[in-house]
Amino acid sequence: MTEPRTASGRSPAGEPGPPAVTVPNLWVPIGALLLAMLLAALDQTIVSTALPTIVSDLGGLDHLSWVVTAYLLASTAATPLWGKLGDMYGRKRFFQASIVIFLLGSVLCGIAQNMGELIAFRALQGLGGGGLMVLSQAIVGDLVAPRDRGRYQGLFGAVFGVTSVLGPLLGGVFVDHLSWRWVFYINLPIGIVALVVIAAVLHGLEVRREHRIDYLGTVLIAAVATCLVLMTSLGGTTWAWTSWQVVGLGVLGLVLLLAFVQVERTAVEPVLPLRLFRSRTFSLVAVISFVVGFAMFGALTYLPTFLQVVQQVSPTMSGIHMLPMVLGMLLTSIGSGQIVARTGHYRIFPIAGTAVTTVGLLLLSRLDEHSSTAEMSFYFLVFGLGLGLVMQVLVLIVQNSVGYEDLGVATAGATFFRSIGASFGVSIFGTVFASGLRSRLADALAGVPLPPGFRPEVITSDPRVIPRLPTAVQPGVYHAYAESITRVFLYAVPVAVVAFVLSLFLREQKLRSTVTAPDLSESIGFNPVERTSLDEIARALSVLNSREARRDLFRRITETAGLDLRPASSWLLLQMHQHGSVEPAELAERRIVPVSVIEEAVREVEGRGLAARAGGLPLRLTEPGEEAALRLVAARRTQLAELLGDWDEQRYAELAGVLNRLSSSLCADRRDRPDPSGPQGPYRGEGRSF
Repeated sequence: MTEPRTASGRSPAGEPGPPAVTVPNLWVPIGALLLAMLLAALDQTIVSTALPTIVSDLGGLDHLSWVVTAYLLASTAATPLWGKLGDMYGRKRFFQASIVIFLLGSVLCGIAQNMGELIAFRALQGLGGGGLMVLSQAIVGDLVAPRDRGRYQGLFGAVFGVTSVLGPLLGGVFVDHLSWRWVFYINLPIGIVALVVIAAVLHGLEVRREHRIDYLGTVLIAAVATCLVLMTSLGGTTWAWTSWQVVGLGVLGLVLLLAFVQVERTAVEPVLPLRLFRSRTFSLVAVISFVVGFAMFGALTYLPTFLQVVQQVSPTMSGIHMLPMVLGMLLTSIGSGQIVARTGHYRIFPIAGTAVTTVGLLLLSRLDEHSSTAEMSFYFLVFGLGLGLVMQVLVLIVQNSVGYEDLGVATAGATFFRSIGASFGVSIFGTVFASGLRSRLADALAGVPLPPGFRPEVITSDPRVIPRLPTAVQPGVYHAYAESITRVFLYAVPVAVVAFVLSLFLREQKLRSTVTAPDLSESIGFNPVERTSLDEIARALSVLNSREARRDLFRRITETAGLDLRPASSWLLLQMHQHGSVEPAELAERRIVPVSVIEEAVREVEGRGLAARAGGLPLRLTEPGEEAALRLVAARRTQLAELLGDWDEQRYAELAGVLNRLSSSLCADRRDRPDPSGPQGPYRGEGRSF
């Protein structure tokens, strides 16, 4: 019995199908999705350069880290829920809801009057941000044909690359020329445009999948992370480490962790399957991912404070000073992925990456108020190069080490630990900084008469008062800030060393063909990836397809099918197989291939009885022609099946559906053209160049 299909072209089992939505211009909805992704990506970097000014306006330097941590924790916890709710009840409505929640949080952050309000509203913003990330990429899978998904997913990765560079700069520009509140208000016009376009162009039924959502597991893991982050951020600052509050948070976190483990053992679809930890590779990558998130976001949060307070540069200039770190990270992140794809060897990258990151942290710990711009730029560059070397490869290593059934959850698990590491990094860096600053300021100001109202706590909550202190006092205060911030990086060095040692135990396995380097949204973004194993395979196959030598495609599948035909004739047969009939003159008008190539192909398929036309009707396949076309599709399917390696489609029936649909769509797209051979020579037409 034929399986019913949704309007998206997927079966209830989730088999990828043709596009769900037909719109006059695909770039309209894609553009709206990119805008939504821009909101979430920009928010990860634009706030960092505004943090020193925010603290000065609202006070509460002790809680600076929570402006970042609240967003990260909420976003990390919400991401899997948004993904599964969108699968179950339709992605469009939940995507719109996530935009609304994000924009509401942005408005409230912009009007916040104290740090408590800002932290709460940042958590609300994070809830929406998690949905923006996961649902925008999921909707692309519904809009775009399988063969093009790799290309469009690459655009989303490019958004992260651009915002990594522009975010700190924009944050500085807004602070210098408008207000730090515009860091949040800028989301409104972008989000409203995305919301209106999505409402206008995305219609019809959407993908529906059945899930058993692990609500309890999600709440418990979020509660565990919150307890531990609260303990590390408040211990030694607001409360003593031995206080009942800090001890109580630790005990509560441990109890909740034990409860989480018990829940995950029995959950039908656990948020973090415990069986993953039986894999040595996954366990090692989880710890290394945690350290990468820990180091990167901790540095992104406190380097602007060092630059603006200690080096006394403007917020805009602090964003410019951070460019070497960001560009270094992008350079090695992209480069390492390309090298792995070409060579199949990956073990050296986490080893080299964690080693260089360790050196980078050690160099950052040497900074002080006298450091030159060249020195800072070099240190920032080294740190960024190290992070980029390891970030791109970690997800790839996990995907290469697990079975098909765990592919999706293992990918999500690796990125989950990076997100949690980012939360802890910002929190622990904040504790070290705040507690160190308090004691160093007390030493620097001991016995020094201060003007009325210039208590040490005022100086810590508003660094802008430092220039108004007596001239003789200012160097000691700046040095206290410098020592407190750079000590943070020094304390992170042992953590990075642990990651380096663990990376030495990673084993290199032969790289599967279907394991491709993740795009930048996965490698430098800090929301967990939420895709099923089936989605991961479809994504990988589409990426591999986009890399193939397209001009050679039809020659290869003709040979595999055992047909004695020109590649152009095979192409024409597949056009008729896919579209029912073709009008050669129309193909010529579209300049898909030269007229002479079409005429030769028509003569060959008609001469061999593979196609015919009656009267003025379009060219159609005959019975032998239909058989030949099916052999061509089967040949393409065989080529794709070979890429799956040890993931046997006989064992995983859903893979057969992916192969069937991809093999048909990937060899009958009108943008593919046969490589002509003959006197006319090579040619160029409209559409994709090969």
